[in-house]
Amino acid sequence: MSNSADSNPGPVVRRVRRPVRLLTAAVFALAGLIFVTSFNTAKGTNIRTDASLLKLSDLIHERDRKNAELGDSTAAVRSRIDALVARDHGSTAAEEARLRQLETSAGTKALTGGALTVTLDDAPQNATANPGYPDPQPNDLVIHQQDLQAVVNALWQGGAEGIRVMDQRLISTSAVRCVGNTLILQGRVYSPPYKITAVGDRGKLRKALDDSPAIQNYQLYVKAYGLGWKVDELGKETLPGYSGTVDLHYAEPTG
Repeated sequence: MSNSADSNPGPVVRRVRRPVRLLTAAVFALAGLIFVTSFNTAKGTNIRTDASLLKLSDLIHERDRKNAELGDSTAAVRSRIDALVARDHGSTAAEEARLRQLETSAGTKALTGGALTVTLDDAPQNATANPGYPDPQPNDLVIHQQDLQAVVNALWQGGAEGIRVMDQRLISTSAVRCVGNTLILQGRVYSPPYKITAVGDRGKLRKALDDSPAIQNYQLYVKAYGLGWKVDELGKETLPGYSGTVDLHYAEPTG
């Protein structure tokens, strides 16, 4: 007589077959899709190299180069226009003299004369305070917009007939602006050292620099932390005329 427990085989356990082959095929298909997408994105270049990444500094330098090229192009076109106007519309000697005077005052013509140059520079790397001065903060070691403006304002105050900052002539609408420790002037970008050249009476120009309260304050940082300051008198210097656009661009309210 058989045991009833032996006659009952119990619940049937069914094995679930996993689709291993199907899953493997899907993984390879996905890998292939990623490979094709990467190839189309790179277009034959290495997308993992730093050289392919656009950096802000690269964009700034590229824009600066294009602005310089546009400035040269503008100067060439303006010269051609002036020549055509002079050929087709004759003017009297008095009108020509008045025009030259206005161009000189506006800074659009070259100016030659005795000159004075001021050079400003950041403090040396890892600069420390000289004895008797507190430890410097990061802002104490770099040239700021107010320092450049102080020099330009003092030179105008000293009777400068014309001023050049770096390689650009200043006009009445020029704005000396700094972003961080870089100078942005009329669409161009410059790094220190900054050179400012003025044509005029060199004695009066130097006295104006010495009498400026803002420059006297700057001299304290020169003594404390080694900021760059150098004044050179030049026998004769020619400042180029401003060749950029003179049109004013401004925002207008809508509605």
